[in-house]
Amino acid sequence: MELLLVRHGLPERVENDDGTPADPPLSKAGRAQAERVGAWLEAEGIDRIYASPMLRARETAAPLASRLRMQVEIAPGVREYDAEAEAYIPMEELKVQDFEAWKRLVSGGYAPEVDFLSFFHTVVAECEAIIAANAGRRVAVFCHGGVINAWAAHVLGLVPKLFVDVRYTSVNRFFAASSGERSLGSLNETAHLRD
Repeated sequence: MELLLVRHGLPERVENDDGTPADPPLSKAGRAQAERVGAWLEAEGIDRIYASPMLRARETAAPLASRLRMQVEIAPGVREYDAEAEAYIPMEELKVQDFEAWKRLVSGGYAPEVDFLSFFHTVVAECEAIIAANAGRRVAVFCHGGVINAWAAHVLGLVPKLFVDVRYTSVNRFFAASSGERSLGSLNETAHLRD
């Protein structure tokens, strides 16, 4: 089967100060990205659509689901590792605003409350469950950069960490054989974003 992991579009920046987890919607640019990836994937022969429970992933999945007249199924195990954080600052903004914090994050310096290894195992278990439920199918899972990094690290046999700069609405292709082999087809397909 073919597993397409699609990162969400560009969300709005959200910084809460009341302990509420940040769950931002897509920005105007993110909505346009979602439309473009939906149009691009429409002819792919997608059999099922899943999404993280986080708003930005569900909103990114919506245009494809509408085009294909399909329901988006929620996959709790592919929510982002910082789902409980009070703030969501897009990586591009963080890099400009606080370069040292950005460097710590991309080199594995997650917030103290983030158990990345546990997150990694949760992602792998969810992806394997989706694979088991969809033998011979092509499935799109709208999720997050950390999720794509975790699954790619698993497939490639790497130490679990953020090692790929996953682009907004990029399509990342993986293959799963019934005999248990998992392989990488591509990372960061973004042809749909070209003008």
